[in-house]
Amino acid sequence: MSVETVANAAPPKGKPKWLRVKLPTGKKYTELRGLVDKYKLHTICTSGSCPNMGECWGEGTATFMILGNVCTRSCGFCGVKTGRPETIDWEEPEKVARSIKLMNIKHAVLTSVDRDDLKDMGSIIWAETVKAVRRMNPETTMETLIPDFQGVERNIDRIVEVSPEVVSHNMETVRRLTREVRIQAKYDRSLAVLKYLKDQGVRRTKSGIMLGLGETEDEVLETMRDLRDAQVDIVTIGQYLQPSKKHLPVKQFILPEQFERLQKAGLEMGFRHVESGALVRSSYKAHKHIQ
Repeated sequence: MSVETVANAAPPKGKPKWLRVKLPTGKKYTELRGLVDKYKLHTICTSGSCPNMGECWGEGTATFMILGNVCTRSCGFCGVKTGRPETIDWEEPEKVARSIKLMNIKHAVLTSVDRDDLKDMGSIIWAETVKAVRRMNPETTMETLIPDFQGVERNIDRIVEVSPEVVSHNMETVRRLTREVRIQAKYDRSLAVLKYLKDQGVRRTKSGIMLGLGETEDEVLETMRDLRDAQVDIVTIGQYLQPSKKHLPVKQFILPEQFERLQKAGLEMGFRHVESGALVRSSYKAHKHIQ
């Protein structure tokens, strides 16, 4: 395999053609969009302007964010607001469950902001949301894209105990760039969380990496090997896009053939699934990852 660095990718002079997407269309998408607007349902798909929204909704998959929309951390890549979050809405689990029922979602991805202001880091609401979704939507499968909960095992255990089909925690970037990209996070702590999940019997674990922040291909491969050493089953690899001028700039636009090369390498390493492409996001093709 080539040791070509990602630094040799196309220079960031406007978005390349492979990052252009068609507007979402189709009967299923139109129906779900109407429900979201009518009932004021909150999905990351819409609030994050995800490029894969039409495709995912057409396949019956959607992503919901819990614990508010203000994060206690200030990661350089993330468009979510940073500050002092609002108080916990203890009715949120039921609200999310009703949204999933209204939308007739087959596979739900749950994620959240970081809540370092809470003693339990938000893990209790996490567990209650999974239980509420199961109670109201017994046929719906789930992926939980969790924060690191500061590595506190009791908080992680609450996720393990409710047994989502997939438990995901994103590395986001390579070791060298972690302090810059994920200011309050730690590379080894994230690996430890993923390893702990597997040690506690979670059947499918998953993580995601963004490219284009200045990493080399060798560093990406190193991170992928670290994830396999933590027995992670599924990895997603996508292009980082700058949410605003206040966020970290895009250093490179990664070429399609580089994404293909990383996908092949990941499968050779033993990952069950590797989603690798410019438009890939954490929940892309998430419904396939429970198979």
